[in-house]
Amino acid sequence: MTKKREYRDDYREKTLYIPGPTEVREDVIDAMAEPMFGHRMDRMTDLYTTIVEDTKTFLETDNDVIILTASGTEFWEASTLNLVDEHMLVATCGSFSERHANVAERLGKSVDRLEYEWGQAVKPEDIHEALENSDKQYDVVACVMNESSTGVRNPVEEIGDVVAEYPDTYFVVDAVSALGGDHVDIDEHDIDVIFASTQKAFAMPPGLAVCVVSEDAYERELERDTASWYGGFQRCLDYYDRKGQTHSTPAIPVMLAYRKQMKYLLEEGMTARDGRHREMAEYTQNWAHKHFDMFPESGYESQTVSCIENTQGIDVADTIETVSEEYDMVFSNGYGSQLGEKTFRIGHMGEHDLESIRALTDVIEDVADL
Repeated sequence: MTKKREYRDDYREKTLYIPGPTEVREDVIDAMAEPMFGHRMDRMTDLYTTIVEDTKTFLETDNDVIILTASGTEFWEASTLNLVDEHMLVATCGSFSERHANVAERLGKSVDRLEYEWGQAVKPEDIHEALENSDKQYDVVACVMNESSTGVRNPVEEIGDVVAEYPDTYFVVDAVSALGGDHVDIDEHDIDVIFASTQKAFAMPPGLAVCVVSEDAYERELERDTASWYGGFQRCLDYYDRKGQTHSTPAIPVMLAYRKQMKYLLEEGMTARDGRHREMAEYTQNWAHKHFDMFPESGYESQTVSCIENTQGIDVADTIETVSEEYDMVFSNGYGSQLGEKTFRIGHMGEHDLESIRALTDVIEDVADL
């Protein structure tokens, strides 16, 4: 049984290079300390409409945006409850895509998996074949954009183009660890639902989930007798249209921080932010190939999280511990029992840049004697 471990006041600050949470600007953290106000006051309407509309501008979408106090996990559940009557096709290529399928099954849906070996990417032609040859009517095709357990970036744009050929099937994308650091043209590729957690590439404290919803997905929910209560598209979007607020009490301090951070995101712009993340990813991949190897299938490497294959057999856990204790930098081991010592992961997202990523790789070289 877990026992209480008292939280202290003397922890050393660590620079985070994990797949999230990531580094947060000091003034963004400070924004959470504003005096409290009521979630039904006009001030809340000013705050919520600002962050919703700024998010639409930043993501370059005309679709509706929902921002809820939640983990991105909420929209695994909500999109399934809102859109799926019975059958769902989930492409699985790692831990988080597999968990998406598990959530749908727990909700009583019939789930077919299009399974890939961990490290391999989902292929659009396989999605097409599955839809074309199945005797089932899939209500939803679900795919993870950035499988952070394996460092795979799936081609959701091309997959969206395939799913668009089947007008009664909706496309749901888990972009938890990518959105905000890896640009995707949501509207152009007919993505009906795409969601993220803001503690990843948005470089925010944990606590908010962002979901972009197409008009078709909204209308689909209206046709159904049941839907998610907390994450229901109709409930969230209709309340926003009427009141400019959330239907339930939100984490106001985190939304204040989000407002502050979104100004930085808009100032940088999606094109520049995407380019900066691509630059960090390319540097990390080149470094990995010099000393180790990349775990993901070539050509499908993540732009926000590099999963590096431990070809030199270094003690990953010991290296992580030494880097943390001696240099106050934290990176991540491989995910789960399959990849724990076989890989390690470097998160290059949010406010990191080439200089900060190079500082970490230099330290790893010293500690692991590369």
